[in-house]
Amino acid sequence: MKARLRRQSLAAVVALVVLAGGAIRAQPRTSIVLATTTSTQDSGLLDVLVPRFERERDIEVKVIAVGTGAALRMAATGNADVVLVHAPAAEQPYVDAGDLIDGRLIMHNDFVIVGPADDPAGVRGSISVEAAMRAVAQRGVFVSRGDQSGTHTQELALWKAAGIDPARLDRREETGQGMGATLNVADQRRGYALTDRGTYLALRDRLALGVLFEGDRRLQNLYHAYAVNPAKHPGARLAPALAFIEFLVSPAVQEEIGAFERDEYGQSLFFPDAAPPGAPLSGPADGRG
Repeated sequence: MKARLRRQSLAAVVALVVLAGGAIRAQPRTSIVLATTTSTQDSGLLDVLVPRFERERDIEVKVIAVGTGAALRMAATGNADVVLVHAPAAEQPYVDAGDLIDGRLIMHNDFVIVGPADDPAGVRGSISVEAAMRAVAQRGVFVSRGDQSGTHTQELALWKAAGIDPARLDRREETGQGMGATLNVADQRRGYALTDRGTYLALRDRLALGVLFEGDRRLQNLYHAYAVNPAKHPGARLAPALAFIEFLVSPAVQEEIGAFERDEYGQSLFFPDAAPPGAPLSGPADGRG
């Protein structure tokens, strides 16, 4: 009788241990929501960096790739933990309002104007980006993202610099979609588009579009990462968000960013730019990209 009771007690202890172990294993993995521009997704960069971060830090990243404007609005409503965006002028009000903190410059590439190889608008050889935009306005079809993304914001700034109201252009159309989809529409329409170089290079084998204007300093494209401020948005997960930002600026990952697809395309899609914490969120001074 006593032996049977001991066996029953031992079985109960074992069952409790198994259940406790199952409960430990069932605890949810730490996760963060990353709101980011579509260029980091369409280029394939996040397909490399996110799995590495998840393996090394055991933190799950839920990526929501939208335009920079939408990513910033997600931060302002507390629906993201970290953002990776590329529109410094649009980012600053969110920093000033306290929605975004601990910003770091991560990398840059540049914007280019692409269009049909025969260049019916005569963009190739323009002496300035303003001249290139005027040529498109006069003789070409322009396909815009129209989604308040960093690329769309830059496009509007270029029209303004060229003295052109884009709302008055009959041959300008907006897709309301990401960079990859917009390039496909421009390709189908034999039109022109402003794109970040990384996305264009990643998709160029599927497109008949070529780079027709590049190299102007005003086409520099800076990417920053910020954590969402839990003091203003209590649901924001600060510690894992900061872990993701520190991962992006770590020497090994910065090297990987610079090497990403370089052998495939014969040039870098992104240039690493990490600076020490507290450094100004400005771009590189050497004109790379």
